[in-house]
Amino acid sequence: MPHEPDLRLDTTGLRCPLPLLKAKQALASMAAGELLEVVATDAGSWRDFESFVAHSRHTLVERCEESGVYRYWLRKAQA
Repeated sequence: MPHEPDLRLDTTGLRCPLPLLKAKQALASMAAGELLEVVATDAGSWRDFESFVAHSRHTLVERCEESGVYRYWLRKAQA
């Protein structure tokens, strides 16, 4: 695993926009600077997370795809 998250969120089986909505909820409960790992199986999540970080202060540290499983590591923005 490339990064050790503070919180892991499994959204496998959920369709757009649920993986992103669940990630937003998780980030809201986290402290600034903490790392969230999201696991998803919805191919649309690749585009959704890219757009989300482009319009937020959070950082997409890394993302990868392997055999239809998408993983995202998001760093919560500083306050």
